[in-house]
Amino acid sequence: MQSLANPRKKPRQQRSEATVEAILQAAARILVQQGLSALNTNAIADLAGVSVGSLYQYFPNKTAIMVALIRRKRARLVDGLRQAAEAPAEDLTAALDALITATIRHQMGWPELSQALDRAEVFLPLAEETAALNRELGGLVAGVLARHGIAASPPMVADVLALCRGMIDGALMRDDLEDLPRRVGAALRGYLALQ
Repeated sequence: MQSLANPRKKPRQQRSEATVEAILQAAARILVQQGLSALNTNAIADLAGVSVGSLYQYFPNKTAIMVALIRRKRARLVDGLRQAAEAPAEDLTAALDALITATIRHQMGWPELSQALDRAEVFLPLAEETAALNRELGGLVAGVLARHGIAASPPMVADVLALCRGMIDGALMRDDLEDLPRRVGAALRGYLALQ
């Protein structure tokens, strides 16, 4: 199953990179506008303006396309959080605010797509990658906390990640973004003060 979720080949030329980008953008639009049930390789190819044969040169099926979208989304999240975690911060509040802002910025990039991919990834063969992602994110959070004098246990780090994700995703679903960084920051600081 894992091999069916991986791309067949990587684009090497600018034209082939543009084809892959068109395929991924078309799949994203279908997921957001019509849902997972409407996603198929024919619809993706049609919307992307490429032949199905061209699509199959790069992706063996729609699962591989969704996995590529999820991997791209995850890579952007990690890059943003890594930059936030490595930025100098005068205190824990500033450090947490940087992480929260990076997370919100990531989720706001295309919130409908993030939510659609979050729902789809449950059914995809990504358990090992998800575990590795969670370890990496946990390491970033633990590092920030350690720099500010908090020795975070694995359950504490998991709670911090879950609290942020739950509040941010919930606010996006409700379209309740007013003062969201402050609200999430207050919840995190409250949790950390209790530890």
